[in-house]
Amino acid sequence: MQNVLTVRARLGECPLWDDDRQLLYWVDIFNHRVHQFDPATGRDRHFDVGNLVSAIALTSGDSLLVALSVGTPPTMTGELSLLDTQSGTLKPLCQIEFPHPNTRLNDGKCDPQGRFWIGSNSETPGQAALYRYDSDGSLQMMETELTISNGLAWSPDGATFYLTDSYQHKIYAYTFDGASGGIGDRRVLIDLSNEAVEPDGLTIDQQGNLWSALWDGWCVVQFTPSGTEIQRVKLPVQRPTCPIFGGRDLTHLYITSASVGLSQQEIQQGFYAGDLFCVTTQLPGLTSSRFKLGVQS
Repeated sequence: MQNVLTVRARLGECPLWDDDRQLLYWVDIFNHRVHQFDPATGRDRHFDVGNLVSAIALTSGDSLLVALSVGTPPTMTGELSLLDTQSGTLKPLCQIEFPHPNTRLNDGKCDPQGRFWIGSNSETPGQAALYRYDSDGSLQMMETELTISNGLAWSPDGATFYLTDSYQHKIYAYTFDGASGGIGDRRVLIDLSNEAVEPDGLTIDQQGNLWSALWDGWCVVQFTPSGTEIQRVKLPVQRPTCPIFGGRDLTHLYITSASVGLSQQEIQQGFYAGDLFCVTTQLPGLTSSRFKLGVQS
């Protein structure tokens, strides 16, 4: 395990590997920053997007699709925008009106067909949702009765969709129809409710194993596609948030972390809270899917 970037993020999240450029993108939600990290040089630059930024996706060009939450609680609005990584300018694409107060956008990811899935985070149990944003600019609500929609991923064959609800301590599995973008009924794949941890961000390796960061768990845990635990990779921070595979052979597991909400004593125990870490794995991961720009391009 290597600490590759000392940055002390408040809430580091949503790492994203650009295989073409060999760069790692990630966000610091409460500091309103989208980061671009070059592992070859150790250089990290960031863009201040002015609002809470919780998720990002690659596109076909120099822009990132970013998920923002605009305004102040209890009345915030979700916004999907394009961030030009050359100029740092934002181009709004879509507004998301939340049906309940005290809600913001949370984790998001592109499916293999290039549609962007984004969940919300609610302070009231059962009032968050999951949305799908298509390249034609349409937005669909795909799931309801969530609380902290988190960690999304798809199996290597594209037949299964995974979604985490951190508040429920569960990772769900759905059948997935790639052609239509539809999901079937959810089932509980992994239940961690007997532990004082919350499953957070999620990624998949090429054999279909799930890698989940455990908030308050000091580790990333690897599960088989059937939900059986394989191993726990210990980390020097209490709140790892999200893993993603990167590097030229996709065997470098980059992991973001958080310092938010920790007491001074907890920060002293986990001195590197908020930093970026990397673990070398035997199994490679999958390349990150890109959002397919349609009428907006």
